[in-house]
Amino acid sequence: MAQVKVYGRRDVWAGRQREVSDLIQSCLVSAWGMPQDKRFHRFLLLDADDFVCPQRSERYLIIEVLCFTGRSDDAKRALIREIYAKSGYDPEDVEINIIDTPKVNWGIRGVPADELALTYKVEV
Repeated sequence: MAQVKVYGRRDVWAGRQREVSDLIQSCLVSAWGMPQDKRFHRFLLLDADDFVCPQRSERYLIIEVLCFTGRSDDAKRALIREIYAKSGYDPEDVEINIIDTPKVNWGIRGVPADELALTYKVEV
């Protein structure tokens, strides 16, 4: 499981959510073997006054990937590198944060996630 939150300025990124979502999903599929149809992305687009980030341009994005614990450090590095390589965005304008928590901390389809039978590998 991976859920993604993307923060950015509304006046820059509104209408471009699909572009960013497609980019992130393709990287999750490639780097972590996530199923293509497991896409859980949320966009939190803010007014300029609500997104204070000195020394960054108006195109600044924060990408948070919330996932089950189990991905190796190399897999996390691979995802980060792939997002930067595929995005074409200025690296100064993109920050990525991977937050991994144990499956037991997630409730999905009525049960703790450690009781789910997943169709994909988490240990990559």
